[in-house]
Amino acid sequence: MVPDRQHRPATQSDVAREVGVSRTLVSFAFRGAPGVSSETKQAIFDAAKRLGYRPNAVAADLARKHRSAVGLYLMDIRNEVYADILSGVRMALPQDRNRLILSVSRSVDGVDHGALESLIEARVGIIIAATLLDTDEQVRELAQIVPIVSVTRPVEGVDSVYSDDEAGARAATEHLLSLGHTRIAHLAGPVYDGHVVRRQSYERTMRDAGLAPQTLSAHDFTQDAGQRAAAELLDAADPPTAIFTHNDQFALGAREAAYARGLTIPGHLSLLGYDDSRTARLHGIDLTSVDLHAVELGRLAGMVALERLNNPDAPVASKRLTPRLVVRNSTAPLR
Repeated sequence: MVPDRQHRPATQSDVAREVGVSRTLVSFAFRGAPGVSSETKQAIFDAAKRLGYRPNAVAADLARKHRSAVGLYLMDIRNEVYADILSGVRMALPQDRNRLILSVSRSVDGVDHGALESLIEARVGIIIAATLLDTDEQVRELAQIVPIVSVTRPVEGVDSVYSDDEAGARAATEHLLSLGHTRIAHLAGPVYDGHVVRRQSYERTMRDAGLAPQTLSAHDFTQDAGQRAAAELLDAADPPTAIFTHNDQFALGAREAAYARGLTIPGHLSLLGYDDSRTARLHGIDLTSVDLHAVELGRLAGMVALERLNNPDAPVASKRLTPRLVVRNSTAPLR
């Protein structure tokens, strides 16, 4: 019997009547609980499809007193590295057990608490956050409200999955030094907790080589900001012969600034990015970049999130990946 759809949506009770079983058995079938034969389960699913019944996942979590939904916060969906992290998270989450709720920051030059609050209001059981610009203390406070997996930056006392930025920035700077460059500038992002390691590693490596670092911070993490900051570097009286950037977005912006001034890459300027995005690999771009293994970061973050959901008292996880320098045609020996 099909319920009057003009007045209300189908319920588990409607499905139970259609199949001739109890509502509890219908609930067990949708929750994947043991005790329901495969034949009965299939009959329940078929009836639900006929009636247009869709299970209420939030209500199911409340009934189980367990939140199965995973929230994913992304700082900037326009940056390919975050799309790769999303792909990795999806690899790790069983599609039949854990809903994935996505929230994207509306700002790349500050903290967007609204995007995080929307996940909390959705009653997710855990938030995978890539990348938080809050202070470490603020992240720990947030983790008291809902468990957090911090991706791309380590936060003491919070589950963290990240790439070794110190090693990555050192490898990038040493590569440019090995090519004979001495005027190497670093185009850095805004200063936030957990986002200064690449800058610090570059500056330390330059000083160890007996050279003065030249660091310039962009006002946000976008390609446009990178282009404006690179223009300032290239218009200086003694411009750099090589630029190492905080991310590939900055490198693409620096590339535009260089071409606008009649400079060639790598003929006049060696350019090295960070993230190893898909754009970096395109013919004609061929950007030397540091691969932080974004898909694997997402996959590991998803696994850590599942472990935290299943075992809330587990020790804090800290998963660190080793980045890899990928040399392409945007860097060359100093002429």
